Amino acid sequence: MKRVHLNRKLVLEAPERVADGAGGYSESWAAVGTLWADVSARSGREVGGTATNLTQSGFRIVVRAAPVGTPARPVAGQRFRDGTRVFAIEAVYERDVHGRFLTCHVQEEGGL
Repeated sequence: MKRVHLNRKLVLEAPERVADGAGGYSESWAAVGTLWADVSARSGREVGGTATNLTQSGFRIVVRAAPVGTPARPVAGQRFRDGTRVFAIEAVYERDVHGRFLTCHVQEEGGL
């Protein structure tokens, strides 16, 4: 297993519903906390759209573990932000048998 280098500061964000005043809601993102992470690329591909092409890049993000149910523990459906870059979390699992680190499989989307 490769050594973990927690050298990137990422903001963990969770979806939040905001009332629109007309009986509905809109979804926005709220910062939950800041985590130090080890970010490494997995794969990438081009996705064709009708008006533009997008790239989808898979990444593996490793962070320190936090107990299940605490706000500091990432879960699928949340996302990481690194400045203007956004990484949607698809899956989270314990990286080692001691439970010291979590591995998050994420997708970054951006226009070409």
